Parts: sequence; structure tokens; C-alpha cells
Amino acid sequence: MFCYQCEQTSHGKACTTKGVCGKDSVTADLQDALYYVSQRVAQQAKALRQKNLPTIEADHFVLSALFSTVTNVNFDAERVRELILQGQSLIDTLSKQHNLVVEAHSRVFTGTTSEMASQATAHSILSRIKKNSETIAGLEELVAYGLKGTAAYAEHARLLGVEDNSVYAFFHNTLSFLTENHSVKELVTKALAVGETNLKVMEMLDRANTTRYGHPVPTEVRVTPLKGKAILVSGHDLKDLEEILKQTLDTGINVYTHGEMLPCHGYPELHKYKHLVGNYGGAWQDQQIEFEKFPGAILMTTNCIQEPRASYKHRIFTSGLVAWPGIKHIANYDFAPVIRAALAEQGFEQDAPAKTILVGFGHNTVLGLADKVIAAVKSGAIKHFYLIGGCDGAKSGRNYYTDFANAVSKDSVILTLACGKYRFNKLDFGTIGGIPRLLDIGQCNDAYSAIKIASALANAFGTDVNGLPLSFILSWYEQKAVAILLTLLHLGIKNIRLGPSLPAFVTPDVLGVLVANFNIKPIGNVQEDLRDTLN
Repeated sequence: MFCYQCEQTSHGKACTTKGVCGKDSVTADLQDALYYVSQRVAQQAKALRQKNLPTIEADHFVLSALFSTVTNVNFDAERVRELILQGQSLIDTLSKQHNLVVEAHSRVFTGTTSEMASQATAHSILSRIKKNSETIAGLEELVAYGLKGTAAYAEHARLLGVEDNSVYAFFHNTLSFLTENHSVKELVTKALAVGETNLKVMEMLDRANTTRYGHPVPTEVRVTPLKGKAILVSGHDLKDLEEILKQTLDTGINVYTHGEMLPCHGYPELHKYKHLVGNYGGAWQDQQIEFEKFPGAILMTTNCIQEPRASYKHRIFTSGLVAWPGIKHIANYDFAPVIRAALAEQGFEQDAPAKTILVGFGHNTVLGLADKVIAAVKSGAIKHFYLIGGCDGAKSGRNYYTDFANAVSKDSVILTLACGKYRFNKLDFGTIGGIPRLLDIGQCNDAYSAIKIASALANAFGTDVNGLPLSFILSWYEQKAVAILLTLLHLGIKNIRLGPSLPAFVTPDVLGVLVANFNIKPIGNVQEDLRDTLN
């Protein structure tokens, strides 16, 4: 096992015996194997495209394979093994159907789960470090992790019926590219190309979400529970939440969001369900404590699952690509087991005192306020904008983001998104001329909204984004954050502060390139960083 794809990697270097996330070494090695198989499937798809032949099976497999290897998604070695076998079978099928050449090493994983894991070591990151160098291997991983994050967003969009053939072609070409040797310059260029494609995919997902559920609107969300039976939905998948809401109509069950599901309350077509009563808890890393106290059933969609405690194992479920050994998995959106579990639990015995927070400031809403915002900037009422957010985590050092939000001047507006918002989203920041000083833009993929807002402001003031009184203070945890960072770099955005620590796969040589071209900075002292943003 050698895994350094997330921010919490052991000692800031790599997890080598067991993941800090809870992933065991067998599952980690099998995920390396699955990534390798995804590259071979991509090579097949690339060959098919050259013959103008359909690639839909390969398209969907690559998304599933890459998304399944994102941090905190699939912890079940047997399910990973099934995906490996599926990929190898697909290679065989496509080669026979279309007379494609299949290299012998395209079918290397056989036998039991542990035997496959053993075979996977030949295709690990360590093997590539030995073959090339830490810098080259790290850059290859930077590209790969960006692809994994983009695959997550593309899969969400696909489930809502939005796909793009050019995006699939990019996945196939880039995975094939990563099977070859390249220079530092070529890999950095490819990483920025991943950022460009991720921007396109985030737009696709934004279009998918808003077409189906409407544009988010400012919405008060209750963050304290109501009496009654309850289901908690966590993760990122809006379609799963929609299906839960449909299937719990007239059951007397209240539905709560958790984690990155909080922004769902702003979508009109989800908010119309009166039994979507509020949000429970905070960011993903606190789930073991929060889930233990939640007196109902819990559904984990997409990533962010932690090892379930024995006290709630019987009432937590997974769906989509999420999996944990021994936890009931929901297939085909049949949530009857979740509903039965909720009805069997006691639920909340009484209403808690009401408390609300405000969400729903997507690009459509904020751009609707553009004239008001621009006037406030020109009058001096708003002096600066800060985008403070990103992926949260349990590692020390993340209080920086709370301290930074509290320290910004009262003539500044804070934009926030992703689960990093939970560091400060229940604080009262007040308003500026009726404009809330804290604007919750949404999930991590809603970085697209932030980009649209920043671009509109830049156009209004006749400058580029770097010329705006706007600072990016970002936290990262896993591969979707990597994809978003690459998108910002593709757009030429400079002076980004990133923390709480820099990625282990970014070597000093690579960091030098990023600093030279984009002036990326690690977070430091709050007051010093704050002063620097105003100079």
C-alpha cells in the first residue's frame, strides 16, 4: 500500500499500512489495480473512437472506476474486485467485437481478492517512482487525481441525463497519455487541460441540476430537529435525495440533509417537499458522533463515508458507488429498506428550539443582485470579497478558516462553498446594504457558480479576475478539490492560498513551477495573510 491522494495522508507523506481514512491495504492495492484497468479500457475506447465506433460501455466504466477510487467512496474490497473483473471482461469483449489488439498485460488480475491485491503492487505509485522519479510520479498523480474529481462530477451529471462525448474522449486520451513517459512541462500542461475539462463538466452538472430542480434561491434552512421519525441523507447526490423524498411522501417521516447536501434546500423542486425539514449536523468528518445521536435511518450517497460505529451499523445504508463492508447497499433507487429502518427507530421525541441558516446563493441569484453589488463596491460599502471554503477534514490546522472568516473586515463579503463552510456558516456576519456578508454558493462543484460570479464582476469593472478585490482562501481534502484547483489554475487565477497543508504528491520541483506561474501560497498566519490580501 502506498496512498497519498488525500490531505490527511499519514505524516504528510503517504499511508503505507492502513489509510487514515480507514481504507485497508488490500482495498488500497485493489484500487491501484482498478485505476490500471481503467487506463487499459481507455486505450480500447481511444482505438474505437479512431474507427468511429461506439464507446458508451467504456465511457461509463471509466467514470465508475475512477470515481470508485476517490477518497471515502468505496471501502469494500470485494466490490472493487468486481469492478476490476468487469473492466477486464469489457476489454476482452470489445477486442473480440471490433478486432482490437489487446496487450497481454491488459488482463493481469486473477484469483482471489488477496491474490489480486498482491498482483497490483507492480502497478503502484511506488513502482512508478522507482521507474521515473518522485516529481514525475507526483505530476502523473496530480493529473490522475484531477481526472478522478472530474469523473465524480461527470457521473453526477450523467445520472441526471447530461453527457458529452468530447468529455469522454478527453478521459480516454488522458488516461492513455498517462501510460506513457512525459516531461515535467508536458505533465503540467496536461494538468491544466484537466482543469479546463473540469470547468466544462461543472457547467454540465450545474445545467443538469438547475434544469431538473430549478435555480437555487435564498432559503432559510432549519438546523435543529423536529419531532418525528427521521431519515438523514448525506453526500452529494441530488437524485438520491429526490427519490427518498418521493418515496417518503405521506409516511410521516421527516427528511434531513447532512454535509454537502445542505445546499439542496435552495433548489425549488426539492424544497417543495414539506417533509424536507432541515439540515442535521455539520461536515463529514464529524459523522461518527453525529450519526450515533441521530435517532433514525441514514443514507450515504457518493463520497464522505467513515467507518460506521456498531451503534448505528444496522440503520446506515449506502447507494451508488459508495460501499463499506457489511453495510446494506441500495440498488436501483429502491429505498424501502431505509424507510423501514426509519420507522423502526424512535425518531426525535420533541421539537428543538428553532434555529436557521441561509443558503441558495448560486450564480443566478447573485448575478441577479449584480447592480446592487457593483454599486456597493463603487460606493466603497464593499471593499473586498473572500472565497473561503473547500473540502473540510479532521486534521489539525483547519481552525484557520474559522479564524480567517471572523477576522475579515465588516466591509467585506464572504463567498463559501463545499463542506468547508461548516467551519463558520452558523455565525452571524450581518449584511451590507441588505446584501448578506456570507453567501453560501453551494456544493464543491458549485465552484462553477463562484467562477461565473467572479467573471461577471470582472467584466463589470473592465478587468480580469486577478484584478478584482477578490481573494481565494481554499481548503482541500480529496480529488474533487484537486480538480477545482486545476480549473482555477487553467483560468489563470493567481495568489490562491491553499491549506491546511500542501499535497504530498506535489514535490518541491512541482511546487516551484506552481509558485512561479500562479503564486500559489500555503496558508500561514491569519493576520499576516489577511494583510497580504489587501496589499
